[in-house]
Amino acid sequence: MAHLLASAFLLVLQTYAAPPEVFQAGFDISLDLDSGLPANFSGLLPSSPPPGTSKRAPHSIIIGVRKGGTRALLEMLDIHPEVAAAATEVHFFDWDENYAKGFEWYRELMPYSYPHQITVEKTPGYFTSALAPERICAMNSSIKLLLILRDPAERVISDYTQVYFNRLENHKPVQAIENLLVRNGALNIRYKAIQRSLYDIHMRNWLRHFPLEQIHIVDGDALIRDPLPELQKVERFLNLPPRIVSSNFYFNQTKGFYCIRSDGRERCLHESKGRPHPAVNSTVLQQLRSYLQEHNRTFFRLVKRTFDWQ
Repeated sequence: MAHLLASAFLLVLQTYAAPPEVFQAGFDISLDLDSGLPANFSGLLPSSPPPGTSKRAPHSIIIGVRKGGTRALLEMLDIHPEVAAAATEVHFFDWDENYAKGFEWYRELMPYSYPHQITVEKTPGYFTSALAPERICAMNSSIKLLLILRDPAERVISDYTQVYFNRLENHKPVQAIENLLVRNGALNIRYKAIQRSLYDIHMRNWLRHFPLEQIHIVDGDALIRDPLPELQKVERFLNLPPRIVSSNFYFNQTKGFYCIRSDGRERCLHESKGRPHPAVNSTVLQQLRSYLQEHNRTFFRLVKRTFDWQ
């Protein structure tokens, strides 16, 4: 009887199982907004890797900044046929417990890629990590780094917004942003969201280990307004042939930002992206902008360019 039941169970599985060809060796990082799954997800388990592919250390890393637009940049760059994007934020160079697992552990988390492709990894926490620049340099001193930045005051508010919604979803207490930005009548410069927006301090750390020519800064505010010019600059920096075109993007009126069109599919970033920001007390916001101004000017001198930040 047990044997008959087992046979019947296997028959059911075979009837409803997907055919072998739908299984992928790796997943595109883009998310299907409706299903919450990767846009090209078509199976539960990976099969053997495609012939001629291998897992390689990244040729380029998107190092940050958190809430600067790193997910949008990676999704849009992944349109390019010669880019293989890592599916998750690895946190290898900024988390000691992961770094201790060794380089082979890290490489195994990279996607399979063909020899003509470049592998790109994205972990926004690297930019503000004290240890990541030295560790990445030890792996590959000639690696090309991508850094996407936006108006630092807006980035602070976006950082707060993400934490706010995360706490709500986990049924944890929340505070008004003004209570975090101001303590005892003065700007709370120890607030982590503010610390992450001191771009000059973090950039100095990276420039101790890498020449400026190896760090391409993407204007995150410009990427939101008009993605193509920024992505064309990235293609040139990475020595990729021009393959990303204007038809790869369309403006979604409902969401209020650009979505992606490629390989016959249309997809937008996850619904957690592009959330509306809370209204911030104008006096508090001015305090924040005033504090950041000198840091911004120092950053402009370091990178030898300016940005249209308030």
